[in-house]
Amino acid sequence: MARFLIVEARFYDHLNDMLVDGARAALKAEGHTVDVITVPGALEVPAAIALASESDLYDGYVGIGVVIRGETYHFEIVAGESARGIMALTMDGMPIGNGILTVENEEQALVRADPKQKDKGGEAAKAAMALLSLKEKFA
Repeated sequence: MARFLIVEARFYDHLNDMLVDGARAALKAEGHTVDVITVPGALEVPAAIALASESDLYDGYVGIGVVIRGETYHFEIVAGESARGIMALTMDGMPIGNGILTVENEEQALVRADPKQKDKGGEAAKAAMALLSLKEKFA
């Protein structure tokens, strides 16, 4: 089985706990090994994945975080640039599931983070596993 790294931008503890739980459960259900590291914010998730990839310790990655719209333009920068960073790494052949929620309010985040509802952490893990499977198929 494969080894996955979950990189979480730990800002909203209760929401992150649910996202990580969902991702971890999906990966472990398929027999994979899972490690979790924490970074300060969503903008650091792609950098941490890129750094971890240099170690050859992991086969795939899941980025986890929550970005809630505020009163300033900061939301657009963080949401767009974290997604762009993850996409750039994915286009370079890295199997990454993007579980960084970008929402208008905490209520939306709760529904999406909860493994019993939309389970976006679990969905991100499933995306990472699917990309790893494709990478292996085409290797």
